[in-house]
Amino acid sequence: METGNGGRRVAVVSGASAGVGRATAREFARRGYAVALLARGAKGLAAAEREAHEAGVPALAVRTDAADAAAVREAAARTEAALGPVDVWVNAAFASVIAPFGEVEPEEYRRVTDVCYHGYVHGTRTALELMVPRNRGEVVQVGSALAYRGIPFQAAYCGAKHAVRGFTDSVRAELVHARSRIRLTEVHLPAVNTPQFSWVRSRMGARTRPVPPVYQPEVAARAIVWAAEHPRRRRYWVGASTVGTVLAQRLAPRALDLQLGLSGRDSQVRDEPAPERDNLFEPVDDVLDFGAHGEFDDEAWGVSPLDELNRRRRPAALVGAAALAAGAAVYASRRLRR
Repeated sequence: METGNGGRRVAVVSGASAGVGRATAREFARRGYAVALLARGAKGLAAAEREAHEAGVPALAVRTDAADAAAVREAAARTEAALGPVDVWVNAAFASVIAPFGEVEPEEYRRVTDVCYHGYVHGTRTALELMVPRNRGEVVQVGSALAYRGIPFQAAYCGAKHAVRGFTDSVRAELVHARSRIRLTEVHLPAVNTPQFSWVRSRMGARTRPVPPVYQPEVAARAIVWAAEHPRRRRYWVGASTVGTVLAQRLAPRALDLQLGLSGRDSQVRDEPAPERDNLFEPVDDVLDFGAHGEFDDEAWGVSPLDELNRRRRPAALVGAAALAAGAAVYASRRLRR
């Protein structure tokens, strides 16, 4: 991917050492972007930087805690000094506690909020400080179906994701008021097979898991890069399950309360011991590279038909996407009735 002046476009990805952020950095590199990789884990960052170099693009890894505004600004300054002006900024940092709300300590709740909400605020503010003088650039907020519908035992994470939506709407409207050419878009994901379930803090008495259906991180990465390159849409919903969740929340929120209340624990817990370490306050990939994939390759979908259709700008594709979305809503409705 080349800019008009002959140089490579530059993408910054937070949370780039593992999971969705790692897969997104790979996809940007595959498409020819220079990439800046922001995360806490030294081993994961080093491996992500090596992958980008192997793809033939410039890369810079910067150990950064997304919750630290000063550190994010410093990482941005280092990026522009080493790689050039930032064209795309992707906020994808993640932290969570899976536990009953009453068992989440205030400092734990604050930490999840600092990473998953304030981290996005810091990243967006820093990106705009760079982009506003140039009047160009794209900011992508990596969200979740849980930004529309909270689920049990993830109150801190769901609250942060809801907050990002409201914050982004406000900033987007300010950019419209300023007649800015900068674009903010959101990409809301389904359950993804990432290492987070190997290191998330849990008080469920067992190892946790994503709520099925589960998609591979490459599905998310392709959608994020597509959104960065087609940012005029306000938001993208990835996967039929995300569409079904959003529609079910709009049409039958009380039924969702009942369904999630009855099945929420079983869908998030598996019969294995919880991990000995978690990454809430300290990274787990500081001594071991976990990569992009988690422990669910045997069940994860590598393609989302809805998203493949979404990337084809033809009437037939739009009709197909609408049909898939309607099917997802029907599926969700039948599940709720059961």
